[in-house]
Amino acid sequence: MTKLLILTASYGEGHNAAARNLAAAAGALAGPGSVSVVDLFGLAAPRVDRIARAAYLAAINRAPRLWSGFYRWIDRSQVFPRHLWLLRGANRALPGLLRREQADVIAATYPLYGFLLERLARAGGLNVPFYDVVTDSLSINSLWTRPACIGWFVPNDETAEVMRAMGVPSDRLHALGFPVPAFFHDHARDLAPPDLADGTAPRVLHIIHSGVRQAWETARRLLAEPDWEVTLAVGRDDRLRRRLEALAAGRPRPARILGWTDEVPRLLMTHHVVLSKAGGATTQEAIAARCPMLVTQIVPGQEEGNYELLRRHGVGAFVATPAAAIDELRRAFANRGAVWNQWRAALAPLARPDASRAIASRLIFPHDRGCQCRS
Repeated sequence: MTKLLILTASYGEGHNAAARNLAAAAGALAGPGSVSVVDLFGLAAPRVDRIARAAYLAAINRAPRLWSGFYRWIDRSQVFPRHLWLLRGANRALPGLLRREQADVIAATYPLYGFLLERLARAGGLNVPFYDVVTDSLSINSLWTRPACIGWFVPNDETAEVMRAMGVPSDRLHALGFPVPAFFHDHARDLAPPDLADGTAPRVLHIIHSGVRQAWETARRLLAEPDWEVTLAVGRDDRLRRRLEALAAGRPRPARILGWTDEVPRLLMTHHVVLSKAGGATTQEAIAARCPMLVTQIVPGQEEGNYELLRRHGVGAFVATPAAAIDELRRAFANRGAVWNQWRAALAPLARPDASRAIASRLIFPHDRGCQCRS
């Protein structure tokens, strides 16, 4: 049995989502006990990690221009690997983790692991293959490409082209998709939103992330639309959930106000449009569901490419204000969903709902690891 170790980090949900989905797929292929998922930064220095994560969230939500400058500086600088002492907790813990896990292959969904593993390999302490699972599209920070690894799994052919231009060898680029839940593949034939041409009510899903400005006003305007079915997913914000439930009371069409839920894949597959920030996981899950997306926020740097991917393919729009969101939805649903149908058709060539299984297969079965990029 091949043992897979997946390394992740909690700086953006995309890294953890990719790790979870890949682990589920690999476990289904190789059996119980074949996969471990570890956040080494949180494990090695939990207090430092909590502070760093809080600072990251504060920066992207409250000081996006500051974060943008930092993101671009770290892309150009050589702070890593020159100053790996900054990661000393994880660096010290890594050899012990590898001894305990006895993995046959390693995959990382967070770029800084590449530097730690490369250093360990040069010192003779790593003798198993290591892969990066890239969670961004198009706007690729050089942190992903500077450390050497056996191969890079990337979300799409366009991202592979970007990384090829950054110097990554073509034979190490594997454009198999972003690891999304297997639910998308398993239910591709039996779940879909109703046909707007039949005069059915449009279904709108709004995923509200913590710290996103204007979320309340956007939700209020959605609930004020009498002809739409609206689902609002507010996560663990109980206060917001209660406020929205009170606002939705007596509405002529159904409105669902959800707290934390694991039903997002089903919701995406059964709604016509999703409004959300352009996070890596959310964007890729919307693509897998062929659910057109209106982007309400873009974190500078890593999320810019996610929106750019949608823009290039003529899907959805960036809506800077609640009023813009409502106007764009009305445009999409007009004339029996003419624009919406164009958006949905444009998502078809991008959707790779079986990506988790495809990547897991290449990692678990050694004879499959020589895969080539499809482009």
